[in-house]
Amino acid sequence: MKKKTAIFGLASILGIMVAAVMLVACSSGGYNGPVSDHFDGRQFHNQVKTHEKTVMDLLKWRFNRDQPEGAWQRVEEKASVTVPERNADGILATFINHATVLVQIGGKNILTDPVWSERVSPVSFIGPKRFHPPALAIEELPPIDAVVISHNHYDHLDLATLTQLEKHSQPVFIAGLGNRELLKGVGLTHVVELDWWQEHALGNQVVITGTPAQHWSTRTRIDHNRTLWLGYRIGDGRSQLFFAGDTGMGPHFAQIQERFGSMDLSLLPIGAYLPRWFMKDNHLSPDDALEAHYDLRSRQSMAIHFGTFNLGDDGQDTASQRLRALLEDEQHQQVHFMIPEPGGQVHQKSG
Repeated sequence: MKKKTAIFGLASILGIMVAAVMLVACSSGGYNGPVSDHFDGRQFHNQVKTHEKTVMDLLKWRFNRDQPEGAWQRVEEKASVTVPERNADGILATFINHATVLVQIGGKNILTDPVWSERVSPVSFIGPKRFHPPALAIEELPPIDAVVISHNHYDHLDLATLTQLEKHSQPVFIAGLGNRELLKGVGLTHVVELDWWQEHALGNQVVITGTPAQHWSTRTRIDHNRTLWLGYRIGDGRSQLFFAGDTGMGPHFAQIQERFGSMDLSLLPIGAYLPRWFMKDNHLSPDDALEAHYDLRSRQSMAIHFGTFNLGDDGQDTASQRLRALLEDEQHQQVHFMIPEPGGQVHQKSG
């Protein structure tokens, strides 16, 4: 079994590397701007220094990859869910898939890291394939006012989906520094770049603020950390939500709480967390996500980034089962932390 896995892993790696080389000409040149506490003039870096993963680390993992706990099984049945055109009472969050959530707040509709493609890869014929359909088709979405993009990895920045959303609603696309060229290059008309702690006023008192994250960025082998990764705080003056994007543990959760106060709802990733030696610097485990919930003093949290794409050694249900077990422990029984199926909703009313 391990030999088969190694052969498949090598084929996947070679395919993606070839695709990456082919796509070098299409990659963004990255950010050029003043030096800051997280930008050295060429590359961005985290607040907490970690071991930079190399191609050799990737090969070490892929050739020694553990069999996931439980087989991944394709689910064909689409969720049955409806959403209002607008929501003006607090926050209505609908889990679409992976890190994609429809956030309805202050009369505005915002999508996080939208991915509707069948694969998250530089090419359509190889790479991680989805195991369930999105809860809503793009045509079923209400008008979208803004799209927030946490970083440029293929399972978070999906150009095919973004171009469909441009046709659907012509929203404002908000991303970290250095991503404008890539997004404008596929025809997106309204692109805003944010640094950590910078904000964009969407209207109706809705403000979107970029926040620090513990991660990294690349779409090819020549643009490592040339664009910024971030999370987002979204508030309308009465309610506020935090979208973590993709992140490991770090001081940023406490910093966000100190700056903005307690979150009404936090969207926290829990999956693709194994093996820990490879993932822990940049991906939360379920245990980490619970700790982040406490750091943010969140009234309620929703688990994201699990069960859609096979991106780690954890099985399809490993992350959700681990978080569920944690929440059943006596010391955490008062925690409100939803583990949604596609189409799952949280309506956190203001006040």
